[in-house]
Amino acid sequence: MAQARSFGCATVDVSKGDPKDQIEQILGVPEVDCGVDAVGFEARGHGKEAATERPATVLNTLMDVVRAGGAIGIPGLYVTGDPGAADPAAREGSLSLRFGLGWSKSLAFFTGQCPVMRYNRQLMMAILQDRVSIARNVNATPIPLEEAPRGYQEFDRGAAKKYVLDANGVLGAKR
Repeated sequence: MAQARSFGCATVDVSKGDPKDQIEQILGVPEVDCGVDAVGFEARGHGKEAATERPATVLNTLMDVVRAGGAIGIPGLYVTGDPGAADPAAREGSLSLRFGLGWSKSLAFFTGQCPVMRYNRQLMMAILQDRVSIARNVNATPIPLEEAPRGYQEFDRGAAKKYVLDANGVLGAKR
């Protein structure tokens, strides 16, 4: 969250209480126009369930905090089956979603992989013209190829970094 705040984002910390209350403190209303689930099936629960894999947590929370008629983008990875899932339903790719809530609020859901090629040129030009600082915003950290296992482990534990594998040392990864 500190990384997100470092470039101007307001943050909501689910460990500090109800997201609606925190959103209301930021915006003056307890809801947002749209939300994005960029976590996917590896999401953790809130509160007492924070250490437990709860893949539906983010989607259910978004359906709660997005206003009626709003939209939810879901580029977070969901799978058709997860043999290591915490519960039998999730092992088959089934989630306990509050879909009725999403339906009653007329929410629009947009799922699937991000259409990277659609935005590739625009993003490249924005980076080249210094309009966005993607590497700084995601805390891009070059590491040598032999440190890839450590990078994956740290990322999996929630490191606020995007590791860039620097196989040839051209990015100046620490050796």
